[in-house]
Amino acid sequence: MLWLLILGVVGMVFAPAMWLRPTARERRQGSLRQVAIEAGASVKLETPPLHGETDKMAAYRWVYPSQRPGPRFVLVRTERASEALKSFDYDNSWRWRIQPLEPLPSVINARLSRLLTQLPEDACVVESSDKALTLWWEESLEADAFGSLAAPATALRDALQGRPDRPAANLPNSPP
Repeated sequence: MLWLLILGVVGMVFAPAMWLRPTARERRQGSLRQVAIEAGASVKLETPPLHGETDKMAAYRWVYPSQRPGPRFVLVRTERASEALKSFDYDNSWRWRIQPLEPLPSVINARLSRLLTQLPEDACVVESSDKALTLWWEESLEADAFGSLAAPATALRDALQGRPDRPAANLPNSPP
């Protein structure tokens, strides 16, 4: 009987430690986020720019240099978008929620299309602001597969930088 009591006490001591142990999904996401950071992206959990969305989602950001801001646009996967939004691509899988003020050159449109076709199914928003190119998704990829996503995202960020929608005089922290 004493050994059952000892076993019960030992079990109660180790039970909280088992609850704190990360799950397989949390370990996979941690590895994915570490690979993303090493590839030059920053990762945060934030509310995505979707209508009525309140749950936080992973936002992977490729930052523009402060002297070379990017254009403002938001693309939403059709499953998460309104039918009233204008289609971006020929197969109608992405829609513009916010279009850039200046049309993107065909070379940049091709890079954007290439990135969109390589995104996993759980990627729902691609956003560009004057500060960063952001991918909003549920992090379904394995860490070793992230390179196939990071390379086209970095190339698109590099092509978009220096193409702001607003003139430099209107940008914050710019000389008068």
